[in-house]
Amino acid sequence: MTAIATGTAPSPRVVVVGGGFAGLACAKELGARGVDVTVIDRRNHNLFQPLLYQVATAALSPADIAEPLRKTLGRYEHVSVILAEVRGVDTTAKSVATDVGSVDYDHLVIATGSEYNYFGREDWRRVAPGLKSLEQARTLRQRLLLALEWAETTASSEERRALLTQVIIGGGPTGVEMAGAVAELGATVSRDFKNIRPEEFRVLLIEAGPRLLAAFPEGLSHYAKQQLEKLGVEVLLNTRVKDLTQDTVTFGDQILPVGSVTWGAGVKASSASEWLPVEPDRSGRIPVEATLQVKGQANVFALGDVALFLDEKGAPLPALAQVAKQQGQHLGKALGRHIKAGATLPPFTFRNRGNTAVIGRHAAVFDFGSWQLKGRLAWILWAIVHVYLLVSFEKRLLVSIQWLWRYVTLNRGARIIAEHARSGEDASPVTR
Repeated sequence: MTAIATGTAPSPRVVVVGGGFAGLACAKELGARGVDVTVIDRRNHNLFQPLLYQVATAALSPADIAEPLRKTLGRYEHVSVILAEVRGVDTTAKSVATDVGSVDYDHLVIATGSEYNYFGREDWRRVAPGLKSLEQARTLRQRLLLALEWAETTASSEERRALLTQVIIGGGPTGVEMAGAVAELGATVSRDFKNIRPEEFRVLLIEAGPRLLAAFPEGLSHYAKQQLEKLGVEVLLNTRVKDLTQDTVTFGDQILPVGSVTWGAGVKASSASEWLPVEPDRSGRIPVEATLQVKGQANVFALGDVALFLDEKGAPLPALAQVAKQQGQHLGKALGRHIKAGATLPPFTFRNRGNTAVIGRHAAVFDFGSWQLKGRLAWILWAIVHVYLLVSFEKRLLVSIQWLWRYVTLNRGARIIAEHARSGEDASPVTR
């Protein structure tokens, strides 16, 4: 395989696979210390995944939460970017195989994130996209908006009911946030559509477990359910989806015609563990030492959702943005000192800054461990935290302005349907 030129900077060379929260944070810290870094990603942009549901519900545009990797990392002289799909890793030859050539490394950082788990039903992936990429968010937005357009013009009351029924599967933060946002969108349809009444719009949130937000304290889960129901969301707990088709969701003894379906029922690590001679856990995560080095693999590290890191109680750290970012920053600083001065790699310690989910206008929950917050104050704090975590000042300013305008006017400005969508994959399954 042809070797890819990665510049003339001297060794040692660090290759970072993945430009998400963890990989980007690590590359920045290494770049700031003058370490030669090559970032490999199959997408040319970093993405703020916690706000993808707002792209899917037409509250934000894709460009508001994404930025080209070359722009983000351009100010670091020793950091280069390769747009490629990784095919495998040769830990003996210290080489990463990609679809455009091979890249040699001295230190390898794997930060490839996670993907949605369809629990063996991969055929559901196409009819019920998750929220892990801009493509998925665009698909969901197209289907949601097209369902409204078709409902506006259909003469069939049965078809209208189906088109105006939106289902979200999974009661974690993604499902709760998506359900609230879709319900708020439905409450404003009469502004733009003459033949659709808000009360015709139906949103169902289906959760297999006994409560929403299972990782949060029970009181916050109960609050989230109450707030969603105030928005008109039908919350179905202890309910398992039996089947999905292009235009139906089957649960219990009911086959429900629907306009769109969003999947948020669980995640698993990316397939990166297949590249290494390691034994992953049930979710596909790569076991790592306290220093974030992959167990049994010298100079290979794993970060974020793809890493199995156990805390002081022996429990895996959750798949959260703050975990990934802290690990990336820690390893970038530690590896930089190790390469430049031979310093020993210190263990990573996670500092929990709270877990949060927004439910709707003026409603959110925050869990800080020893204490909790809910309601309007939590909603304000949620907004501040998410703006702060965006990748650049430009994105923070853009999103803040968009949110302020939406708060004052209740308008959603990103309601664009691509021309091809009416007859393509993004079209409403009821009318295709």
